[in-house]
Formats: sequence, C-alpha cells, structure tokens
Amino acid sequence: MDIKLFQVDAFTDEVFGGNSAAVCPLEAWLPDSVLLKIAQENALAETAFFVREGDAFHLRWFTPEIEMDLCGHATLASAHVLTTHLGYERDTIIFRSLSGELRVTRRDGRLTLDFPARPPSVATAPVEVLESLNIQPLEVLRARDIVLVYADEGAIRALQPDRMLMDRINLDPGGVVATAPGKEVDFVSRFFTPQAHIFEDPVTGSAHCSLAPYWAVRFGKTSLSAAQLSQRGGRLDCEVAGDRVLMSGSAVTYLRGVISI
Repeated sequence: MDIKLFQVDAFTDEVFGGNSAAVCPLEAWLPDSVLLKIAQENALAETAFFVREGDAFHLRWFTPEIEMDLCGHATLASAHVLTTHLGYERDTIIFRSLSGELRVTRRDGRLTLDFPARPPSVATAPVEVLESLNIQPLEVLRARDIVLVYADEGAIRALQPDRMLMDRINLDPGGVVATAPGKEVDFVSRFFTPQAHIFEDPVTGSAHCSLAPYWAVRFGKTSLSAAQLSQRGGRLDCEVAGDRVLMSGSAVTYLRGVISI
C-alpha cells in the first residue's frame, strides 16, 4: 500500500521555521495501531491523517505516543496540503475532529483556523512542574494545559525547565505553556510537553485557544499578535470571537513523498 506523505512547516513563511507536521491523506481509515506506527516512524511532534467525508474531512492527529484531541499546526498543515497540492478550491475547509467541527479559511493569502476557545482559570501547578523551573511564575492557570504567566519576554527566553523533573508528571494530552507580554508582539510563549518525544514544541496552535482569551482580557482587546519563542520560532495572529479563537498563519511545504507499507 502506498500513502502520500507531505511534511509542512506551519506558522512560518520560511522552510526550517515554525512547527513541522506530517500530513497523510487517506482513502479510508487504517487501524489505529498502523496510524500510530506511521507517526512514530515520522518522528515529528504531530502527524495528521484525514479522510474525505462528503464536503468535509475527518481529521485526526497522532504524536509518536498518543492520539491528540486538538492540534493547531497540523490542522494548518493539512489545509495547506489540500489547497496547495490536492486541488481543493473552496475558500473554507471543514474538518470533523475529536474537538468538533473545525473550519479553516483562506484569508489574504494566509490560512485562518477557527478553533474552540479554552479560557484558563486559576489553578495550582503540580509540585513537579514548579520544582522543574529555574524561574517561578507570577500566576498559574489551567485549561487543557497548565499556563504559567510571567512578567516579561525576558523571563520566557531565560526559562530552562529541568526535563527530568518535569517528566515525572503525565499531562496527556496537555502540556505546560509559559507566557508573558511581548516586546514586538502582544504576547509570547513557550510550550513544554512532559514525557513526549519532543519536549519543547516549536509552535503550538492549540495552546493559543487558552492564551488568546487570557491576554484578550488582560489587554482589553480581541485581536492579538503572538510569537512562540522556540528555537525554530513561529508567528500567528489571534482573534477572540465569543467562544471561538481564530488563528491565522502561513505554511510552506518541505517534503513530498510516498509511504510504502
């Protein structure tokens, strides 16, 4: 069996930037065990699989360890593959997923994800998280992910969590996101996933489902610019629209190939 494979760098307009995702269009679903093995073989943070269902697409995301309930950059990558390589011509793509219906729209040469908002609330961080941090946060919140709020961008750049300590907890399917006001954008962040194949995620669209609502309240505005300060780095624009978060970004193709199994 041959399966098309695309590797796409999402939330960037340059190859080797943003967050890399594999995308595999399928004619029909393969066993979950095979999907997981493909994700493990790809060895990327996420591999997206989709199957056409009428006018929509059933979309699923796998890390090398588990199936995820929501992934921003692999959704953006999937929309990029459909519009750039598979001849999809409509302006809106409808994906059906574990997080409900997700829409991706072409806007001004970019792709905009329409995701559910996940506003965080005040919480207590697991002691393992706090012990792993070289800089303690000013505030701890929780939605799907643990959200650590810092005073400024410098603290986010200087953050060096001890992976061995943080790996003592299991937050599947979530992670730990550190955030602060930015210098050139409204807010910045970094994202860490204990026990995951890739500890620091380059650009985490799903985390912005919590970050955008939080900073929208803090700044008193609904349109925000964001940057994730990973080594690869990534940029996205967010808009909070009621119980939805719109995230806009670009994507570029790095690789096209065929998986033979």
